[in-house]
Amino acid sequence: MLFNSLQFVFFYIVVTILYFSLRHRGRVWLLLLASSYFYLVFKPVYILILLVTIIVDYFAGIWISQSEGKKRKSLLILSLITNVGFLAFFKYWNFINKNISLALGLIGVENPFHDYPFDLPIGLSFHTFQAMSYTIEVYRRNQKPEKDFIVYSLYVMFYPQLVAGPIERPQNLLPQFHTYFKFDFEKLKSGLMLMAWGLFKKVVIADRLSIMVDYCYDNPTQFSGLTLLMATVFFTIQIYCDFSGYSDIAIGAARTMGYDLMLNFNAPYLSKSISEFWRRWHISLSTWFRDYLYIPLGGSRVGTGRLYLNYLIVFTVSGLWHGAAWTFVIWGALHGIYLVLAIMRDKYLPFKLPKNTFLSIIFTFVLVMITWVFFRAKGLYNAKIILSKVFDFGDYGSFSMPFTLNEFVFCWTLMIVLFLKDIFMKEIKTSNTPMFYAKFVGLLLVCYFFGIFSSNQFIYFQF
Repeated sequence: MLFNSLQFVFFYIVVTILYFSLRHRGRVWLLLLASSYFYLVFKPVYILILLVTIIVDYFAGIWISQSEGKKRKSLLILSLITNVGFLAFFKYWNFINKNISLALGLIGVENPFHDYPFDLPIGLSFHTFQAMSYTIEVYRRNQKPEKDFIVYSLYVMFYPQLVAGPIERPQNLLPQFHTYFKFDFEKLKSGLMLMAWGLFKKVVIADRLSIMVDYCYDNPTQFSGLTLLMATVFFTIQIYCDFSGYSDIAIGAARTMGYDLMLNFNAPYLSKSISEFWRRWHISLSTWFRDYLYIPLGGSRVGTGRLYLNYLIVFTVSGLWHGAAWTFVIWGALHGIYLVLAIMRDKYLPFKLPKNTFLSIIFTFVLVMITWVFFRAKGLYNAKIILSKVFDFGDYGSFSMPFTLNEFVFCWTLMIVLFLKDIFMKEIKTSNTPMFYAKFVGLLLVCYFFGIFSSNQFIYFQF
């Protein structure tokens, strides 16, 4: 079910009203049933994957807490293999198989295995990582096993963050499902305003910018470097508004019922370095990789060479998490290379570079924007064409766009508004009730009159 649909509006209103009319146990059952329906709308059969992993991880958590030594580790491995197994099969089988076919073809051998024409279960990467964090935390004795099967199932399936995060930790979310939240008008106002702002970012900004992006990236050979540069700028803002817009709606929907989900974005394009960017972008994922991959690899408590390798491993794996294609691997690896080069600069330069906040933000933005080319391009060949044209300044003579000049100016105005909001306002204030109604209704009217309502899914649904 898409957040940017009338179906979700009715779903949200009905579920929230029923939620506050029930006692605590009834609320848990309601949210689990509502979350199941929310997921079934996409493709019903894939809920069986969720069911299997929930059952395996639920019992694994209990048995891990009751076991010692090798048995505990074996149970953890069983849980992780189940989760990663589904992810590997559905997301990476065809990618791996195609590369095996290419390798075997070089020596004249035919690959006996074939690709499978199935769709990727929506949100598989997200709820897999959330489930894995539970069993890992139980194994580390940082989390007691959840004995209530319904509550644990809701932890994995909670509809606001089921298909695109934030990726929650059990220490934050599980205790909240055991808490009875009274109706809080201030939380309702704050949550609704956040949902409206998220919808604005998605349907007014992201989906409008996508017109230019799709126009250019689908056929990059037909456009000049200037046009492709503009499309790349637009995609840089599009993916931020699309994904952070989803997170805002998710966090806001949970907040109206009393639940607090973790912050997932914190004005990332105001970062002064790549390391700061990753402290502000997709925070729930970057902290997941930090705690469950980077630190187990040794983190920063290792030699210089191993530290470089750790960064490259973590960010390359992060790229592969995002998509089963070499473009995503390169996207992630580039971020790892950026971080390694930054460490080398600070370690080996005989002098410190002068600091300028504005120039640092611009430089970081450009570096991130270059990597987004690989994230969005349809293959390495297209990425090469786009970058070669963008950096060929002699190819900047012509410019074309799929809409009017007024629409183009409107796009830039929206992006400026977005940056001003990120600079001067962390969250839209809702303390004054009449002002809340004015701002909330105003945002909804802007979404209605200027939003692009289509079948556009959120970009991160593909992960």
